[in-house]
Amino acid sequence: MSAGRASRRGGTSGILVATVLLVVLVLTSACARTGSVAANATVSSTSPGAARPVTTATGASPPTAAAGTSHFKAEIWADNWFSLYVNGTLVGEDSVPITTERSFNAETIAFDASYPLTIAMVTKDFIENDSGLEYIGTPRQQMGDGGFIAQFTDTGTGRVIATTGGDWRGLVVQRAPLDPSCERSINPTKECTSTTRAEPDRWTAESFDDAAWVGATVYTAEAVAPKDGYTTIAWDRSASLIWTSSLEQDNTILWRHSVPAP
Repeated sequence: MSAGRASRRGGTSGILVATVLLVVLVLTSACARTGSVAANATVSSTSPGAARPVTTATGASPPTAAAGTSHFKAEIWADNWFSLYVNGTLVGEDSVPITTERSFNAETIAFDASYPLTIAMVTKDFIENDSGLEYIGTPRQQMGDGGFIAQFTDTGTGRVIATTGGDWRGLVVQRAPLDPSCERSINPTKECTSTTRAEPDRWTAESFDDAAWVGATVYTAEAVAPKDGYTTIAWDRSASLIWTSSLEQDNTILWRHSVPAP
């Protein structure tokens, strides 16, 4: 080996070492940056009440539960039919159609919502037509009578957070017969008069003003004579059977009740 060849090989070796060191430095820097991104992705935080997803290193957002949502159970018995709205959303209704003459069943409805709650309900007593009567043309022809009872439980705490009572506010949208003496009419569809009004816009919403609505009338079990499902529910002692001032003439009623945050 000549001196000239040795010198060139030594120079080449030095270049190779420098190149390896440079590659090592670049890889080390990249790893450090990757570790920094991963760490930042796992320490994301949210302020109370905010539903802000955590961003992962790949950019994906894992599903999160809605902040402030609680689980509830509504237990309701109605003569004869109801639908239930919470915070403006329909969450359930009586499984037996209002066209069923005798539907005295109780219902249990599970739903999720966030406090405060605005409970809104439609209750209907069975009538054959706008005369407000039932069993028309038979010896049993009569004005029907309504009534309902409900209780709402926060299933997370087991606490009953609302029950029907005199503090519920109602609006009659169908009333008949206006003259109770037509109850025995042989032609009730012509002789029995009625009033029907449209449901107010957005009446199920929290922002709706129900100040002009009338407070519920509380009734005893003897007055309503609840049956077929009423006894299957262990009613809280604060839950009352309610309706408007007329169990017989007021056939379709809208109801509202508010539940504050605990």
